Amino acid sequence: MLNVGLTGGIASGKSTVARMLAEKGAELIDFDEMAHAVQDPEGPVWREIIRHFGEEILHEDLSIDRRKLGETVFADRTKRELLNRLVHPAIFAEWQRRLAEIRARRADAIVVSDIPLLIEAGMKGMVDLVLLVYIAPEEQIRRVMARDGFNREEAERRLAAQMPIEEKLRSADIVIRNGGSPEETRRAVCRVWTELKIREKSRQEGIGRS
Repeated sequence: MLNVGLTGGIASGKSTVARMLAEKGAELIDFDEMAHAVQDPEGPVWREIIRHFGEEILHEDLSIDRRKLGETVFADRTKRELLNRLVHPAIFAEWQRRLAEIRARRADAIVVSDIPLLIEAGMKGMVDLVLLVYIAPEEQIRRVMARDGFNREEAERRLAAQMPIEEKLRSADIVIRNGGSPEETRRAVCRVWTELKIREKSRQEGIGRS
């Protein structure tokens, strides 16, 4: 099994690339989806978040309003780090469970784990390679403003809360530059998928020779 860590900056198009790879046959593990799951109302992570951040971040159905929570933690590094400490252990445990399940039923799988904070969380050593979706910082700002309805100041604040994309480049094994058209992105994904299949085949052959 080849375990690929997919990452990128805010609004880089990482989810689009993940979806395209899943269409090619990758087994996708989405950390944002797992983050939602571990924060289900009345669960242990939910209770800890409410204890630290208050009931004002809740919707009427008691689910966490991620936009309100985001506004709180993106403005305060200490609160952001606290939220990560509350959520990450539960997400990591679920990730390990899903990896084990995939490995058990499909030993030759190419798993793409969509991990926004892969590099920041020091998880590079937990994956076989890092695939980075890259766009220039100015394009990130433009996309965040268009996608989320933020003004430029808020978009820049969100960007500043993350590791600069240029720094992430240094940790990447494969880079998809996603500043062009959807067709260009799809062609890049096709090239990357071919490379991933070659790497997984080589890994299997290496196991066979050992």
